Amino acid sequence: MNKYLPIMLTVSLILGACSSPTATKEQEKDATTSEQDKSKGEKNPKEDLATESKEQSKPPFQPLEPAEDAVSLKETLSEETQPDKEGQAEEEKPQRTVPFGETLANGVDDPSDGPLKDHRLVTYYGTPASKHMGILGKYEPEEYIKKLKEQTQIYSDLDPDRPAVPTIELITTMAQNAPGPDGDYVQMTSEENIETYVKLAEKHDALVLLDIQLGTDTVMNQVKMVEKWLKRPNVHLAIDTEFHVAEGEKPGEDLGEVDGRKIQEAIEYISTLAEKNNLPDKLVLVHQFTGPVLTNKDAIEPTDNVEVAINFDGWGAAADKQALYGKYVRDEPTQYGAFKVFYDKDIPVLTPEEVLKLDPSPAVINYQ
Repeated sequence: MNKYLPIMLTVSLILGACSSPTATKEQEKDATTSEQDKSKGEKNPKEDLATESKEQSKPPFQPLEPAEDAVSLKETLSEETQPDKEGQAEEEKPQRTVPFGETLANGVDDPSDGPLKDHRLVTYYGTPASKHMGILGKYEPEEYIKKLKEQTQIYSDLDPDRPAVPTIELITTMAQNAPGPDGDYVQMTSEENIETYVKLAEKHDALVLLDIQLGTDTVMNQVKMVEKWLKRPNVHLAIDTEFHVAEGEKPGEDLGEVDGRKIQEAIEYISTLAEKNNLPDKLVLVHQFTGPVLTNKDAIEPTDNVEVAINFDGWGAAADKQALYGKYVRDEPTQYGAFKVFYDKDIPVLTPEEVLKLDPSPAVINYQ
């Protein structure tokens, strides 16, 4: 519509009134009403900007809503908070550091609006380059995301207060026992494959964790290698500490380690990246299966726009895994806890109910 039309109509009405003294009030009223009706069809630029801003503020993911008949695990466990028999002392029962279902470590806050604030992430780990490194490499993308959603739905139904988000955990730089062309014992996943899974997540309202395994490379160098994807609203970072080895060592043969101060440098870099690019708040997931792989852990701190989760990713006896989760997550609180389940190596494989009972309840559960 001609943007000058309302002005022209007004001018013509004024001129008409001046040249035709016989014009009635009813005619003027009809003309004004006609002008108002036409203006209703015009778009208000301010309203358009407000709508656009509102749409941009929406999170780049959609959790899987719990089924209508879902019964919270919290309700079924309510009796566990009571003495088993009359007269049993309360101190004889195991004491949680946080209430059941709480994912934040004891005494820790989350000032961000990151994905863990109100949700839980469920990930399927792996690389399309290998069927032996996790579930992702065993299926074609659409079949993979279907299975991931099925697993995620279980957690939404068990904890309706914290609906779960399907998350692709893609090994982006895979450690290897040969130096490779760059001499860093790392092979990067092709950009084509990274794009495939980032777009797959976008299509299904899911999130992506780009997992870096380091080799002899540095944390910051690899963060910058994947920076262009970290600028996407639905992409976050995971760091595999055990594969970072010294010169003369080989990943998989020698146990690696990462200094928490180097991880903090990456966290602050991503924090600045998010601010400068007006991105939704980010998550950094740090893998740890034993103490030596993560030194100076107390240097790791979340920021106002970057959440941090420590992921216990050891495999083996379930009882040992539960105890070590307590040691590295509950007793060494950073912000959030995460827990990895190995379908082929855990004895037995913990059920989702058993995973959620961990203290604190894991904010991220990844499957390999």
